[in-house]
Amino acid sequence: MRRKRKKMKRSKLLLLLPLFFLVCCSTTSYWRVRVEVPAKIVLDLNQYSNIVVTDFLVQKEPNEFNLNQEIVKYFAEGLEQQFKGKVSSKKVSLEKEELFQDRDFWKSLFPDQEGTVILTGNASYTQEIRKAILETRKKRDEDFYPRSQAIEERRFYTLDLSLYLIDTTTGEALYTRAFKETQGYNNPNQTAPFAFFDLVERVKVKLFQSLLGGARIQERYLIVD
Repeated sequence: MRRKRKKMKRSKLLLLLPLFFLVCCSTTSYWRVRVEVPAKIVLDLNQYSNIVVTDFLVQKEPNEFNLNQEIVKYFAEGLEQQFKGKVSSKKVSLEKEELFQDRDFWKSLFPDQEGTVILTGNASYTQEIRKAILETRKKRDEDFYPRSQAIEERRFYTLDLSLYLIDTTTGEALYTRAFKETQGYNNPNQTAPFAFFDLVERVKVKLFQSLLGGARIQERYLIVD
């Protein structure tokens, strides 16, 4: 029995030796690098000559913050910097979501105006306070004392946007996309305007890459022998 056990141990060692030498002798390594990858354009806005940013249908917004005004201003200014054609804004009364599918409604806004698309949509901007119980670490000489606990408050803001690009000639929605961005702040007194620009910037980057192109930063692994 002892001889059999010795033979089994030897055979196991013989099987593990090649793996050991393979790991020890391998010189292959890798580098993690960040590269720019061209974004895929879903709808090329530069085929149009005009973009009109209209009012948004606002579902919810914080007190003393004009969500519609800030969205229209932000997208209009952003498009002016990257769009080759003309960018303008127009006040449009939106009372219900069904209007986004009403082709006659959108065609009537810009009759006989070809090469124009409308950027519009519905929006919601909310805030909430979340509380969490935090435990502080004990020092080495405090092992016999219980951990101290504290309640920390964080303010969270959430921006929900459903965007529509509508052709004024046909009234058809050429492109639709929904965004939901959330950001938490350690400062419970963080203001709605400050957080809004953090969140809407994320939306703009994703949207403009899909419509105007650009590059995205991605991580890749470079194998080195």
